[in-house]
Amino acid sequence: MIKVHHLENSRSQRVLWCLEELEVEYEVVTYQRDPVTMRAPDSLRAVHPLGKSPVISDEAHPGRVVAESGAIMEYLVERFDGEGRLIPPAGSDERLRYRFWLHHAEGSAMPPLIMRLVFAQLGKPPVPAPARPLGRLFANGVEKQFLEPEIRGLLDYWESELKHSTWFAGDTFSAADIQMSFPVLALESGRGLSGYPKLSDFLVRCRARGAYQRAVAQGGEFSMG
Repeated sequence: MIKVHHLENSRSQRVLWCLEELEVEYEVVTYQRDPVTMRAPDSLRAVHPLGKSPVISDEAHPGRVVAESGAIMEYLVERFDGEGRLIPPAGSDERLRYRFWLHHAEGSAMPPLIMRLVFAQLGKPPVPAPARPLGRLFANGVEKQFLEPEIRGLLDYWESELKHSTWFAGDTFSAADIQMSFPVLALESGRGLSGYPKLSDFLVRCRARGAYQRAVAQGGEFSMG
């Protein structure tokens, strides 16, 4: 039994989706964010010292805890995907692409999106009211000079890659698509995907999968405004 320590509206939704694709029995332990800080509760630190989600524990191996979404994906595929449903064949070009996208999602894609989310809060409470105008001015400068060009470059790259194959790693769905769904969903939620038909179609096809729908039923749809 895999236990998923699931934080609402977070990266752990991908773990639920992966488990549903693999048809692995699992249990969900749900944690609520602090309504003011939006941070995970301290109780998650009892599971892993960083106190962040996603985290899984493998009840078949007492004491085994795996953190970080990329590492969790690799662990689940290695442990349960003997048929190669979510991973391309070893030694293939698709396997190399699979590995790239599995790590690109967190290594290059998410940092500017998180920065945008953080800077957007500078003009809002709990920032003191007198400091908010300066905070908004600073945030707008960072957005214009750095974040917007960086994020547009990512979108252009993803769109161009999906012009060459059906899914990110090739013509067959893989765990790399599950991993990449999070930054694409984040951008759809925050700014929309106008002008990016391949990415929009990617999300349509993701949402059409039964495993995705079952994961949403368990953990809720993702939103990052």
